[in-house]
Amino acid sequence: MIRRQILTGGAALGATALSTTLASPAVAQTAPEIRWRMASSFPRSLDTIYGAGDHVAKRVAALTDNKFQIRAFPAGELVPGLQVADAVQNGTVDCAHTASYYFVGKDPTFAFDATVPFGLNTRQMNAWMQHGGGREVLKPFFDSYNIVSIPAGNTGAQMGGWFRKEIKTVADLNGMKMRIAGIAGNVMQKLGVVPQQIAGGDIYPALEKGTVDAAEWIGPYDDEKLGFNRVAPFYYFPGFWEGCLNLSVYINKAKYDELPQLYKDALESACRDATVDSMAKYDVQNPQALRRLIAAGTQLRAFPREVMAAAYKASFELYDELAEKNDHFKRVYDQWRAFRDAEYGWFRVAENSFDQFVYAMYAQEAQQRR
Repeated sequence: MIRRQILTGGAALGATALSTTLASPAVAQTAPEIRWRMASSFPRSLDTIYGAGDHVAKRVAALTDNKFQIRAFPAGELVPGLQVADAVQNGTVDCAHTASYYFVGKDPTFAFDATVPFGLNTRQMNAWMQHGGGREVLKPFFDSYNIVSIPAGNTGAQMGGWFRKEIKTVADLNGMKMRIAGIAGNVMQKLGVVPQQIAGGDIYPALEKGTVDAAEWIGPYDDEKLGFNRVAPFYYFPGFWEGCLNLSVYINKAKYDELPQLYKDALESACRDATVDSMAKYDVQNPQALRRLIAAGTQLRAFPREVMAAAYKASFELYDELAEKNDHFKRVYDQWRAFRDAEYGWFRVAENSFDQFVYAMYAQEAQQRR
């Protein structure tokens, strides 16, 4: 008899596991055995971000008594990490685990499935996707690419990346070659940066050789693994282009439509579980890694307010420009912007006021202990 656990998330980050018998013995005996291949955009060495896709595969197998099995492959083993959307679309692979903003060169609308500069934080993104209409408004867009996209992982707020020189004014960005993903590259281009789209495994040699002057990836835990601190001394925050990063499982639409409802439900449950799990891991791993990086000589810097303000202005100018000439982008942007405005109003009242007070008190107590 096939049994599975359904993870339901009424609150943005909440998840409750319910073990439910979903099939009678007769159904269990006739449930098909399905084998899929999942192409990841991430190297296996980055165990948390790659691990979110692997987590989905393992949970799906567990929830279907191993009737439905997905085998995850790291970037490059089946297809290059930045080509997984094409591979899913044309059926070369059954599914992929990726970050949608890698494909903004096809259409900037992809960015909304991942993150956009000065957008939603982790909880807000999860709320938009699960209960705020995000997946529904994105569905027609993904249908046009023969893809079903399910949220499956989140990194939380990211860092601003590694720089060879200090950034004191907007002028310091002029002519800088920077590895930066997604629509953020278009924003930074407005500030004089020359954006470079480079897969995670190729960033270190590019930074080491000077092919790029700066590079962003995720945060302390993954950045430490990739060794960026050895080739660039300045570590900037915050990654204003990534208040979070929603990861996704892409599924070939024809393959998805062939699945029994039982297996579709298993996929949904596994993906929600991977989202909660990956966020929790990063929230444990990043503080420890940041302390190690600073102890090893990394120079932590905040982006100047002038740079942040210029980037904010450039971001929303860009969104307006894209909405004027791209119907998909405008439809999603209009719904997303209304949701964002409502969320910001609420978070300013409760979350932000709480955070500001307790962090200020923590800083005061820390100063007194010195």
